[in-house]
Amino acid sequence: MNRKNNIQDLANHSFDLLIIGGGITGAGIALDAASRGLKTALVEKDDFAFGTSSRSTKLIHGGLRYLKQLEFALVKEVGSERAIVHKLAPHLVVPEKMLLPLYEKRGLGYWLTSIGLKIYDWLAGVKSEDQRKMLTRQQTLGHEPLLKSDDVRGGAIYAEYRTDDARLTIEIMKLASAKGACVCNYVQANDFIYEQDKISGVKAINSITKEPLSIRAITVVNATGPWVDNLRWINNSRHGKSLHLTKGVHIVVPFHRLPVHQAIYFDVPDGRMIFAIPRGRITYLGTTDTDYKGDKDKVIASKDDVQYLLNATNETFPAILLTLADVESSWAGLRPLIHEEGKSASELSRKDEIFESATGLISIAGGKLTGYRKMAERVVDKVVELNFIDQKFGECKTSTLTLPGGDFQNYGEVKKLEAELAGRLGELNLRGNEATNLVHLYGRQAIMLVNHIEKNKTQNPECDLILAKAWFAIHYEMSIYPPGFHNSKKWFTFFNRPKIVRWINPVIDYFAQELQWSAEERAAQLAIVTEALEEVIRFE
Repeated sequence: MNRKNNIQDLANHSFDLLIIGGGITGAGIALDAASRGLKTALVEKDDFAFGTSSRSTKLIHGGLRYLKQLEFALVKEVGSERAIVHKLAPHLVVPEKMLLPLYEKRGLGYWLTSIGLKIYDWLAGVKSEDQRKMLTRQQTLGHEPLLKSDDVRGGAIYAEYRTDDARLTIEIMKLASAKGACVCNYVQANDFIYEQDKISGVKAINSITKEPLSIRAITVVNATGPWVDNLRWINNSRHGKSLHLTKGVHIVVPFHRLPVHQAIYFDVPDGRMIFAIPRGRITYLGTTDTDYKGDKDKVIASKDDVQYLLNATNETFPAILLTLADVESSWAGLRPLIHEEGKSASELSRKDEIFESATGLISIAGGKLTGYRKMAERVVDKVVELNFIDQKFGECKTSTLTLPGGDFQNYGEVKKLEAELAGRLGELNLRGNEATNLVHLYGRQAIMLVNHIEKNKTQNPECDLILAKAWFAIHYEMSIYPPGFHNSKKWFTFFNRPKIVRWINPVIDYFAQELQWSAEERAAQLAIVTEALEEVIRFE
């Protein structure tokens, strides 16, 4: 993950495969390809996980709602994938029981839901202890007394997995790098290189130095999510199927304003379903699903988006009465779905699809966070089939590749490490849930951060902790700007905005010291971060 060296390698070497896009899909492809033995490179125009891959609902979930669309194969695939990803990173993909209230006048109703959840458990291969449990009306209201009781008929408890999407992407990228992939952020692909009417590389620019780069590769994969059609247009291959972008918005409120007892997945009157997920000092809500045609680089929540979520929540929890003043932060991301004529945003399939152009550009769109590994496998299989059929690269290995920090035998070992680090952090006057947060985000790598804090402690332990995260991001995760640091810690920006506002100047100073910025550069970066922190509470 040494950016300077990787820039030189991009310029001086030719690759079997070049991936454009540093989100979860691109990272997954890079890991799959590199682990099979392909000489692999990846470029990202911003920070890794800049786009959709840091703006999801932060769940590795099985797609219960897709049963309504009769997409049984999709439910089976992503349901099975949950268990695999949990095994690869048990600290980062954490079991979470979900309450599903069932209503008399909306949703599928009690018996259809019971049958649907049974099919869901079967398709997803859910372990017996995690299989759905149906609840009576009284049991449901006992699990969550804040629910509007008028038309609750019953409920169900079923299993999902909670994650941090940006951290998952970063860890996959780091493992791809460890397997030999040459990965680099802030490199923007602007055009393609052609030989005999076939793509043989990419013309790019190093966004830091503004220097041009020519990167040679036998195969180029376009894994840019919402920007897929932009590159297809440059390649003159944007015909036939195209993207249909939809926006998903989430909001964050203080836990004391929505003190739900557990994660809840509830129907709203217009037919959508919304999550309410408690997470420490906050509860977050989402998501919306509306068509989007605006600036893909600046996706923010509108006042209408936020009010929709507030209204839906107040309808379900009538004693709460949330208002705009309760919203601490928000985030908005784009789903790069495949357009289907006559279908609304919510009706569009979440299945992924691969496009191949006449000049050899391979593009992938659609899909879900949960299915990143299988999407990558399909892409790499296609690359091998097209260009390396005579070489023995073998089959996908990623189901057995433990992610960095994830070498735990079971979830009990995760909890044991939390307890060990809680003791050490307590001696540094860092208490509460800091050990749990560190282990959830970094796994066994959290030991490195605690070691760093112990060696560099000051009179301000809270500041020491955030600067240790900045140190780790710069030295181990190719973070070169504070927005990139906060991007890989999106949970921190969204869920701890007051703390970030308090410590942003020391973080900027640390980056300036480590990366030898001028006073002008420091001021410019402070302005960028300040604007980003304002953006999450500015509803236009």
